Amino acid sequence: MNRFPVRKVAVLGAGVMGAQIAAHLVNVKVPVVLFDLPAQVQDGAGAPASAASKNGIVTKAVDGLKKLKPSPLGVPEDAALIQQANYDEHLDLLKECDLVIEAIAERMDWKLDLYKKIAPALAPHAIVASNTSGLSITKLSEVLPETIKPRFCGIHFFNPPRYMYLVELISTPTTQPEVIDQLEAFVTSAVGKGVVRAKDTPNFVANRVGIAGMLATMKEAQTFGLSYDVVDDLTGKKLGRASSGTFRTADVVGLDTMAHVIKTLQDNLADDPFFPSYATPDVLTRLIDAGALGQKSGAGFFKKVGRDILRFDAATGDYVPADKKADEIIARILKKAPAERLKLLRESTNPQAQFLWAILRDGFHYAAVHLADIAESAREVDFAMRWGFGTSQGPFELWQAAGWKQVAEWVKADIDAGKALSKAPLPAWVFDGRDGVHTPDGSWSPSQNKYIARSKLPVYQRQCFPEALVGDGSVSPLQAGTELFKNDEVRVWTLDNEVVIASITAKLHLISPLVIEGLLKAVEIAEQSYKGVVIWSPDDVFSAGANLEALMPVFMKTGGKGILPEVKRLQDALLHVRYATVPVVAAMRGIALGGGCEIAVASAKRVASMETYVGLVEVGVGLIPGGGGLTYIARRAAEMAAAGNANADIFAFLKDGFTNAAMAKVGTSAIESRKLGYLLDSDTIVPNKDELLHVAITEARAMFDAGYRAPHKKLFPVAGRNAKATIQGQLANMRDGGFISAHDYHISSLIADVVTGGDVDAGSMVTEEYLMALERKHFCALLDHPKTQERIMGMLQTGKPVRN
Repeated sequence: MNRFPVRKVAVLGAGVMGAQIAAHLVNVKVPVVLFDLPAQVQDGAGAPASAASKNGIVTKAVDGLKKLKPSPLGVPEDAALIQQANYDEHLDLLKECDLVIEAIAERMDWKLDLYKKIAPALAPHAIVASNTSGLSITKLSEVLPETIKPRFCGIHFFNPPRYMYLVELISTPTTQPEVIDQLEAFVTSAVGKGVVRAKDTPNFVANRVGIAGMLATMKEAQTFGLSYDVVDDLTGKKLGRASSGTFRTADVVGLDTMAHVIKTLQDNLADDPFFPSYATPDVLTRLIDAGALGQKSGAGFFKKVGRDILRFDAATGDYVPADKKADEIIARILKKAPAERLKLLRESTNPQAQFLWAILRDGFHYAAVHLADIAESAREVDFAMRWGFGTSQGPFELWQAAGWKQVAEWVKADIDAGKALSKAPLPAWVFDGRDGVHTPDGSWSPSQNKYIARSKLPVYQRQCFPEALVGDGSVSPLQAGTELFKNDEVRVWTLDNEVVIASITAKLHLISPLVIEGLLKAVEIAEQSYKGVVIWSPDDVFSAGANLEALMPVFMKTGGKGILPEVKRLQDALLHVRYATVPVVAAMRGIALGGGCEIAVASAKRVASMETYVGLVEVGVGLIPGGGGLTYIARRAAEMAAAGNANADIFAFLKDGFTNAAMAKVGTSAIESRKLGYLLDSDTIVPNKDELLHVAITEARAMFDAGYRAPHKKLFPVAGRNAKATIQGQLANMRDGGFISAHDYHISSLIADVVTGGDVDAGSMVTEEYLMALERKHFCALLDHPKTQERIMGMLQTGKPVRN
């Protein structure tokens, strides 16, 4: 794949979006310069501002990135990598930039003035893109010189840019097609996003459909007399949507921001058959006028007071407890298959069911009427709603899954009966005998009157299994390739007949004897006739750790000593992974906790998605890591000490590893997981989750082709009893000061015993097996401890850690 060479990006505007876009570019190792207006600052004598103080607006924004939650940065210190600039002094820096993203406030006049200012300074090849949520890209382009117009387009990141997968790209009539292709490849592979191409219509695709849906939800909630907390419970996870539901989502987005997006609809869509439904809800106006702008102001539709969540009561103007939930019968209906679910909702007399049918019907109706105008095909609408609004299915997918023809008749009946938001009829293509809009040949395009296949851009060849749509004929990863072995919890298979893939299929990919069997079988098969093993599964869990519940029957019968052989089996399996004659690559995405972390560190290499959260968390259930995690910490400390100085103090390199395990620290990104030591500098971080398998297979194949040899088994020094005593002294102070409990002290002391090598002199040479024996002994002893048993049972019953 030929890449569009992006050596540096300029982001214009250090507001909420601009600063966070810059932060994410730093996350994915793209150099970035962040511009804003020069700060109007003078020194005490009235002299002009210094260069540093002229960057004051940007400096404040960059400092603010370190405090935001969720963090826009992989690690806070990377904020220093954002180059700071202002328009007065640094426009010459634009000549170094291959991509310029304008992200100032949503004011057409301000944007046009900025374009006039920067145009003479742009590199002749640079792509220029406006990050706008709905302004006309074509109108924005009109002020640009003719030489820049072919390289200008719209780019719409969703907030927060690090975490939201969707980016919309919008062409103008003068945008060169290859410019959009180049930008799509960069945004997909280097920035790690899912790209949807939108037509240049108000609010583009996701906000057009999503905000219309939120307005419809607010209207139907009022019609059926439902409170905000009930609506959010109904329209959250139960409906296959973002857990924040509708009104909480509005609070997170910002009620003023939402009002701005609504105004874009009002100002530009007077002829839209749904125009009356674009009216700003009275309650939204009331809240904004009162300064209640949502999460950023501390109050909106909801307000948090201490630990209590209150909701706004429109009737009284007061905030009242938000403790109402959906009716249980509705929760049960929503678990049914799509066809039965929609039928039951439509036929029910329950107001909550009628409300849900109404908002689903409104969504189907709206998407069908507007598809031809806003998107090239139904694919863009469904992906935009998945990636931009957190729905598990887009509107067309759900419609198709529930039975296209039947649902179409139901929607038509409601339109004819005057129950819908608009009298606009469904388009004729809805009733042309089709069974849906997604087929193996492509997705339906009303504007072109044909099915359009997925993009064939080279960047998508890096996605072994791009996200599937209902009806598109995609093969599930767990049914793809050539199967080599399978049990109830692991599938071993290959895509290319060169690298073996081991996919854990157990719930949360918890490690059990069957998982151990599957991993060992994968290594055995690969060692016979393949180039390597990739441990990968097609969801957001690498492994959540050991399956403690599965071990309960053995434990109840024989106690901790009965678990000893199972722990030994896991340790031996991971040693086999470490010393396999072919490279084993852990392809990590989502959580890799406890035993999942231990599988990863035992592998020859790790390839991790940006959003990979790694840590040894066993203390949360009153245990210590038992699958070699502590052995890894001790060995790495010895290796780092030796690399720095043959006489270096191992304890200096051990302290952080001990602390991370004792405090169950989890990296909140692949970058932080590397900082914690669970990923190495030599490991690969992949921005796009859908490229993870491709990169991991490529790495395994390359390692083998380069002559991979497993590491030698060798002795290494440990810190010894004095280091252990030092740690225990610090732990005793924390216990006596009330910072940790007596049981925390006990567990941490056992962790210290393992990582320092136990009761031996400093510098004593040990084997991995020696340290693993200590792990086993302490792990099984803790299983018999009443306080640990309380923690385990609490976790199994509530999913939350017990502190005792």
